[in-house]
Amino acid sequence: MLLFFGFVMAGVVLQRLVELLVAVKNARYIRSKGGYEVGASHYKYIVLLHFLFFLSLIFEVVGKGSSMVLPSWWAVPFSLFFIAQGLRYWCIRSLGKRWNTRIFILPGEAPIKRGPYRFIRHPNYLVVSLELLLLPLTFSAVATALTFSLLNAWLLLRIRIPLEEASVYDGHRES
Repeated sequence: MLLFFGFVMAGVVLQRLVELLVAVKNARYIRSKGGYEVGASHYKYIVLLHFLFFLSLIFEVVGKGSSMVLPSWWAVPFSLFFIAQGLRYWCIRSLGKRWNTRIFILPGEAPIKRGPYRFIRHPNYLVVSLELLLLPLTFSAVATALTFSLLNAWLLLRIRIPLEEASVYDGHRES
């Protein structure tokens, strides 16, 4: 089980690092088109939350040691986690060069309405919320799942989504 956990964690961490490189490249593009960042002051808390999430997940799973076995129902949350990855990449593809881990405003540009954005306003936040719940549940890390799901909702989403929405209503367009 720990070997499977290690492979999954390595894959997810690699995925996040590649996404950060894409975000940096996209930020350069948006800024070159006159775009600017909104809410930069809370971004460090998002990074901290995700860093602590990975640490908590590792400590909770590895702390159970070699006696840890996958729960009989592990395939359900893992399958849903895997499906969420598909939604994540649909979001990234739909936003193209406007996708980012930060909030960027590109003046004069309307919000993207293709892909999953036709059906839900903030599908990427849904993906993150699902990941914070489902990945730990795959490995019976219930404390991590509950703690970081609640922290994400309480500390970040209640700030970040309204900030994006306010940017739209202030005559700006979300990116």
